[in-house]
Amino acid sequence: MQINEGHNKTYPADALLHWSQWQLLDSLLPTGGFAHSFGLEAAVQCHLVSNPDELKTFIIHVLENTGSLFLPFVYSASVSPKMETWHNLDKILDATLTNEVGRKASTSQGSALMRVASAVFSEIPSLKTMRDATLGSGTVSFHHAPIFGLICGALGFDITTSQRAYMFITMRDVISAATRLNLIGPLGAALLQHQVAPIAEVTLEKWMNRGVEDACQTAPLLDTVQGCHGYLFSRLFSS
Repeated sequence: MQINEGHNKTYPADALLHWSQWQLLDSLLPTGGFAHSFGLEAAVQCHLVSNPDELKTFIIHVLENTGSLFLPFVYSASVSPKMETWHNLDKILDATLTNEVGRKASTSQGSALMRVASAVFSEIPSLKTMRDATLGSGTVSFHHAPIFGLICGALGFDITTSQRAYMFITMRDVISAATRLNLIGPLGAALLQHQVAPIAEVTLEKWMNRGVEDACQTAPLLDTVQGCHGYLFSRLFSS
């Protein structure tokens, strides 16, 4: 069997970028997102979430909080995918987050995403250049939202798609955590994701295209519950 790897044929740059864009959203990309439950594990042990209806409510609140707090950073970074902009947004977000567990989850995912993206998306050499220049500075925390926006901008996502993609991976990761916590089965999880998608779109339209000066916390209880994660006696997730 012969395999034509296509080395002798030229493809439009936009067509190849689509493959990179889809890969960024692929759950196989090893960015560590599935190590975090967005406070769901703590909510379960605190008896705030114990059935599918409460799980759906929890996910909706997570999406609302993601839209209000993190989308402004995704938006600002995707509009100007430059190192100076990224560093400034990273510092603002680091000062904004009051939950230590959430802050560590953000920096863990962000640093993993930047490491993977700079290695995988070699057609965007600026990603590796920015990462290498930043690693030795000691002044950047590598928060996830600004890095996600930076990479989306570098990969050619339009502004709306960048923000919708961030909402999507948040919803995907929370529902995945619910599956592993045995709150819902795989088929039920797929159905729930489909049901929540229209709500996520409404939330996106509500909070999209805002500057970081408008970033705010809309679900303080979620922040408090996630902060309790470090005190759990036994836990499956990092946050």
